[in-house]
Amino acid sequence: MFFDRFAYHGTSFEQTYRCYPASFIEKPQLESGDKIIMPPSALDRLASLHIDYPMLFELRNIAAERVSHCGVLEFIAEEGMIYMPYWMMENMLLQEGDIVRVKNATLPKGTYVKLQPHTMDFLDISNPKAILETTLRNFSCLTTGDSIMVAYNNKKYYIDIVETKPAHAISIIETDCEVDFAPPLDYKEPERPPAPVPTSKAPTQVEEPLMEEPKFNAFTGVGRRLDGKSMKVESQPNSSSGSKDKQPYVSNGGGQASAAASHGGNRQTQGKLVFGSNSSRAAPKDKETKEPATKPKPEPEKKEEPKFQPFSGKKYSLKG
Repeated sequence: MFFDRFAYHGTSFEQTYRCYPASFIEKPQLESGDKIIMPPSALDRLASLHIDYPMLFELRNIAAERVSHCGVLEFIAEEGMIYMPYWMMENMLLQEGDIVRVKNATLPKGTYVKLQPHTMDFLDISNPKAILETTLRNFSCLTTGDSIMVAYNNKKYYIDIVETKPAHAISIIETDCEVDFAPPLDYKEPERPPAPVPTSKAPTQVEEPLMEEPKFNAFTGVGRRLDGKSMKVESQPNSSSGSKDKQPYVSNGGGQASAAASHGGNRQTQGKLVFGSNSSRAAPKDKETKEPATKPKPEPEKKEEPKFQPFSGKKYSLKG
């Protein structure tokens, strides 16, 4: 069977055409989708075949071994020619007038698709999900490995089809499809600051020796006599010795400090309460008799550092 000098064989549609961009027929809306324009003879052949609607086709560039899929918008092209979006021609490495084979195809409905933008500018859109949903309404199918074009705000964004399920080519007409995004091609992870490496020149911490807690030592003070003289104290024995060893040894031999000791060191008579030294109790007459006629010249006293002097106040007698 022949239709305008083009032969169609078998029960399926398969034909070769020369392709041209959509700008040749002033159809700029083709650029926002994946539909092509075919000649009227193709419609006559497709109508006689029992094919599934909507009509989907496989495009194959035999020279470059590139395959893609598309839908059809109108049948108004010249015979032997088809018009297609320019971004599809770029995917299939086609130039103006190159030959492409067109074959009808049946694709399963898609359930999952993974997209990857070329640049991070696409993520700067206020609502990229809504823009993508609006754009994909003009698409009939998606093929793994293709790069679709999304036009928004007078700017073109290219997005790669990384993965499709359940097949490498799926139909997205009247189906709920899960969409996932991969990082853009120009995305770079922020560099993490390098962790500081400890150097050998760093000063090592010297562990200080633990200080032992001082043991309790009883009666470690300094003893003083009431007459101001120094006391000779023997070194204290270990704390394990008895209480008798802890008592200091006094130079006067008694071991007991007398509270009434005088400056001369003489023992006072018992039964009397005496304040002051022995010189205060002696009568003036006794001093005259006991004193020698000639007094030796006193030697110059050496200046000594002031010592502790008990009872250095005024002296009073009980007789008044």
